[in-house]
Amino acid sequence: MKEFAVELRDVVKKFITPEGNELNAVDHVDMQIRNGEFFSMLGSSGCGKTTSLRMIAGFEWPTEGEVYIEGKPMGHTPPFQRKVNTVFQSYALFQHMSVYQNVAFGLEMEGAQKEEIKKRVMRALEMVQLIGMENRRPKQLSGGQQQRVALARALVKTPDVLLLDEPLGALDLKLRKEMQLELKALQQQLGITFIYVTHDQEEALTMSDRIAVMSKGKVMQMGSPAEIYERPRNRFVAEFIGESNFLEGQIKSLSANEASVFIPALNAEVTGTPASEGLVHGEQVFVSIRPEKIHLTEHSARLNTFEGEITSTVYIGSNTHVVVHIGDVRLKVWEQNRISRLEPSSFYTIGQKVDLMLMPENTLVLKKD
Repeated sequence: MKEFAVELRDVVKKFITPEGNELNAVDHVDMQIRNGEFFSMLGSSGCGKTTSLRMIAGFEWPTEGEVYIEGKPMGHTPPFQRKVNTVFQSYALFQHMSVYQNVAFGLEMEGAQKEEIKKRVMRALEMVQLIGMENRRPKQLSGGQQQRVALARALVKTPDVLLLDEPLGALDLKLRKEMQLELKALQQQLGITFIYVTHDQEEALTMSDRIAVMSKGKVMQMGSPAEIYERPRNRFVAEFIGESNFLEGQIKSLSANEASVFIPALNAEVTGTPASEGLVHGEQVFVSIRPEKIHLTEHSARLNTFEGEITSTVYIGSNTHVVVHIGDVRLKVWEQNRISRLEPSSFYTIGQKVDLMLMPENTLVLKKD
């Protein structure tokens, strides 16, 4: 077995817009997706994630570059000749057929024997916990159950790679969260490669072994959920995944592990960690720090500490969201509510003076582009 289930090598997909212009929907993308990996493509509408998935499926062919499946060039091979299967957001179930008939359809088209079909269909229904529902029609099922039928129909043909295009998008929030955990458990149990497309950052962080964050047809960053969240390489990734505070400044000193940045709005230098590649002394940069990484203290003489005033505080159960102003600079701070108390003195108040401590390892220095 090859190390990579799927590879995109310098893949470009061009479309002509209705106005007659040429658009690179996928713009020189390289991706290596390992065998047995849960890999997600994450981005907003129009970022190229679904077009990339469709090229792996064979529904679109690359304009340039090549798609490899199990090491073989497959960019111009029809979908039915690829060992991949797709689950769509719309499920695309046949409404006039039973659950059993929906799942069996692909095997019947291949001319499989009746006994073989029965064995494989029942195994697929067992995987998705739908045994006993094989005679129901899709409209007699809940959204989550329909989703599972679509999954069983894709899995029954034992693909090497399962492609999932926003498959949980039509479900309500509670069911979506349950299905995320089920899908992840199913993928681990089966050991096959899942390639998942989503615009939901939390979904991608919850389920994936690795994530490719995409924008305007390009891969902005590829890595594990922890790498993407803790060490975004540019402002786009830092903003798209979670929330961040951004300060503009200029690098005053720089080493491999540390950068000092002068922030005019604070009239002070901030020490941080270089997160983008190719930073140079003297360049204009963004400093990014996540709201939950800022420490509020009463008095501190430590490095990267600034006095501020609380201008807003919102209690939301697990956290309190606080806005602190240091002069004209506005910073969001999320404090975890670790102690269960009701008296007002346990909480911050508007107008209260606090010290904000920015830990250098959590203060990321990012390129401006």
